[in-house]
Amino acid sequence: MARRALAAAFVALAFAVAPGANATTPPPLPSAVSALAPGLLPQGGGVLTFFGLSIYDGWYWSSGRGWSLEQPFALDLHYHRKLEGAKIAERSVEEIAQLGLGNASQRARWGERMRAIFPDVKKGDRITGVHLPPGTVRYFFNGRPIGDIADPEFARAFFGIWLDPRTSRRDFRSKLLNES
Repeated sequence: MARRALAAAFVALAFAVAPGANATTPPPLPSAVSALAPGLLPQGGGVLTFFGLSIYDGWYWSSGRGWSLEQPFALDLHYHRKLEGAKIAERSVEEIAQLGLGNASQRARWGERMRAIFPDVKKGDRITGVHLPPGTVRYFFNGRPIGDIADPEFARAFFGIWLDPRTSRRDFRSKLLNES
């Protein structure tokens, strides 16, 4: 029981942002991502931390400023901690629900798909989510494709976790979009 509570706490950490945290210069996108969505440039980034513990660096890549579902873009996360893929998916569904996106049935279906795609991560691992209009999300783990979800409502909801103006992590959104 204590181990499950600790695992849940670490997942919650992945969504906590410390004000003022800044990521270093992003490494290049994996070649498979660049080939899939050419012309993406880093727009901004930051470090998610919780009580001084660094969870991951994140960068938003697009061909222009702002967030638009009409254009390809990528969200690139570099993990500093071990997290279970199933817990990442579970927390993603919770964040989507807090945004009020999708209905219960859709969120359950999206959660199942994410649990099937997201691997467990450890320090140094990288998950890159690429948005391909009109609404496919293609995931890469350490540069290798690991799965797609072709659903425009899911794409809006998933990337909304970080990029929607109503996100629970407005400081991190500002860093990703280079608004601060």
